[in-house]
Amino acid sequence: MPPGGGGPMKDCEYSQISTHSSSPMESPHKKKKIAARRKWEVFPGRNKFFCNGRIMMARQTGVFYLTLILILVTSGLFFAFDCPYLAVKITPAIPVVGGILFFFVMGTLLRTSFSDPGVLPRATPDEAADLERQIDIANGTGSGGYRPPPRTKEVIINGQTVKLKYCFTCKIFRPPRASHCSLCDNCVERFDHHCPWVGNCVGKRNYRFFYMFILSLSFLTVFIFAFVITHVILRSQQTGFLNALKDSPASVLEAVVCFFSVWSIVGLSGFHTYLISSNQTTNEDIKGSWSNKRGKENYNPYSYGNIFTNCCVALCGPISPSLIDRRGYIQPDTPQPAAPSNGIAAYGATQSQSDMNISNIPRSNPIPSGSRSRYSSPSAPADQSPAFCLYGVASSEHFT
Repeated sequence: MPPGGGGPMKDCEYSQISTHSSSPMESPHKKKKIAARRKWEVFPGRNKFFCNGRIMMARQTGVFYLTLILILVTSGLFFAFDCPYLAVKITPAIPVVGGILFFFVMGTLLRTSFSDPGVLPRATPDEAADLERQIDIANGTGSGGYRPPPRTKEVIINGQTVKLKYCFTCKIFRPPRASHCSLCDNCVERFDHHCPWVGNCVGKRNYRFFYMFILSLSFLTVFIFAFVITHVILRSQQTGFLNALKDSPASVLEAVVCFFSVWSIVGLSGFHTYLISSNQTTNEDIKGSWSNKRGKENYNPYSYGNIFTNCCVALCGPISPSLIDRRGYIQPDTPQPAAPSNGIAAYGATQSQSDMNISNIPRSNPIPSGSRSRYSSPSAPADQSPAFCLYGVASSEHFT
């Protein structure tokens, strides 16, 4: 081997190692993989997400777990201690019917708790600034100084005047029947109420499942209570009342839980049955939005005037797609939602009203068509676009 032959070899090896470790083609690729995040990870509302954003709940879920425990424990005791005796003495159909009711209750509860209730996306800074600029142009306001957006707008839906309120947190004009939940910090479309028992808001996208949950839970509670009493009566005829209680102490616990809960559950089911039949929400009923006390001309513009039609629309109508792509990836150039206004801007806002006739909007209250928003789901129809929240009230052309 010639002298000094090892030197070039070492240089070659060093050069290969150095080139591999500092390749300009790999480091940006690795950075992109590390920086890739999903939208639910930076979601501005006060929500908790599980299963990579597939499950969406409120942060306060303690009462929800209490609901699960009460249903599971009561039903478990019934199937373990009462059903074997009742299946022999009466009919094997009792545990079968009880099992069907139990699984239906659990399915509707989890569907209500784990789904998007109809959260409206917040405006980006550019969208919020564009909305204020359009309002200034519509009202003829000069651009000499800052003018906060107005508190309300007025639209006419099926002959009834409806106010649209501006949300200073989400920087949008909320569509009809929407409201901002203070617990979840989100504007929810067709907001009904925030239910701690299911650990989520109840709105446009999960109301039918909430109603089916409380209705089926009413049947399950009455079913268990009735057959627990039947079990105790049959045993007491054989061994006496006190001995029957000693032989099946679980029946006593089940009867107590069912007795104290059945009244509120059945009452809640009846109340929401009334709301569905009249096409109202809990929020509207509590506020008395369509009460006759406000005047003879005050009526519910969303009602079809027929109980059967109202129920079919609420329970059998299509479910609108989610407007928040919570499992989508954040693009580097995607603008983030605007920050909430401070207290001075909120309380210093002036009220401005503009009348727009949208009497041809269906009573099921879809968002009027307009330019599609970046938040819209790829499968969302044009009339479900949240662009109405940002720009629709600034110009009547969106309602034609």
